[in-house]
Amino acid sequence: MPAPGGRLEPNASLFLALFAVAFGVYLAALAIVRRGARFGQVFVLACAIQLVPLAGPVFLSSDAWTYWGYTRVHDPYTDAPSDDRVASRYAGTAYLHETSPYGPAFSLATRPLGLTKSAANAAWLLRASAALCVLATTWLVARRRAFAAALVGWNPLVAMHFAGGGHNDALMMALVAAALALGERKRVQAAGVAWALAILIKWVPLLLLPLRALEARATGRRVGHLGFAVTVVATLGLATLLWQFHWLHAVTPLTHDARRQTHYALPHRLGLPPWALLAAYGVAYVWLLWQAARGRARLGLAFGLLLLALPYLIGWYVIWPLALAAWDDDDAATLLSLGLCAYLLPQRLT
Repeated sequence: MPAPGGRLEPNASLFLALFAVAFGVYLAALAIVRRGARFGQVFVLACAIQLVPLAGPVFLSSDAWTYWGYTRVHDPYTDAPSDDRVASRYAGTAYLHETSPYGPAFSLATRPLGLTKSAANAAWLLRASAALCVLATTWLVARRRAFAAALVGWNPLVAMHFAGGGHNDALMMALVAAALALGERKRVQAAGVAWALAILIKWVPLLLLPLRALEARATGRRVGHLGFAVTVVATLGLATLLWQFHWLHAVTPLTHDARRQTHYALPHRLGLPPWALLAAYGVAYVWLLWQAARGRARLGLAFGLLLLALPYLIGWYVIWPLALAAWDDDDAATLLSLGLCAYLLPQRLT
């Protein structure tokens, strides 16, 4: 099986085979749940599936230690994990000498983690937080629907990457799910707070806001902007007090990632320049805007099509479209998300 941090041992092929079997069982179980199941039972099993990997080591990625490295330095936007002698032994080599690419909301939220000198404790806390965020997302997007809960909560790829790897995409998507749920309950200012925090972790949810705005206008749903604005000002103000305007440097590592390509990114697989599929996504996004203007914001499809176009594609990104496909109850987005899960299953194992 994979050793901690994603290093592979000789029997990684056996782990991949078992992983594929687990994914096959998951697909079969989804078909059964589709015919009818109780939400409570589905969610309890989701809790077990998402929490089980916490009993093992860090899997398939060293990102949890990289996050910890950013909390250990004075300024995550000017200093790198290599600047801390404790964290530098654990942080991933790809980001060992890179400053943080994450927004100030994430840097502020994880700052207390820098107090520990234990790599094991830091990684476990991040993994446990990610697993709980996945469960929170599952609960919020399911809205008491059994199939939606199983779609997210029973997914073994999600469990391995979040309870196993501790990636911060789980926190981002939990906040997006909270924003959607709060908006549905007409708590528009609280929804704005959640949207702002999600965007200040990673920029990606910005793509969803125009779709939601057009849908709200078409359906007459009430919106509010004060909570969003206050949260942005307060978060950026606190970040500026701590790190001056260095948080603006988070854009630099993002542009570096945009220039890189992973082997599983479709532009790389198809031998296309990175801009080609991004241009196609631009056309698709215009169509999505038109759909939203007619009263249906297809958020899961927006993220699923984005993953097809990204030159830098990683397995744990699947939670973006998967969670929103569950919220939308969108069959096309669900099938696309499951296809992406199957496609990305071997990543980091082969």
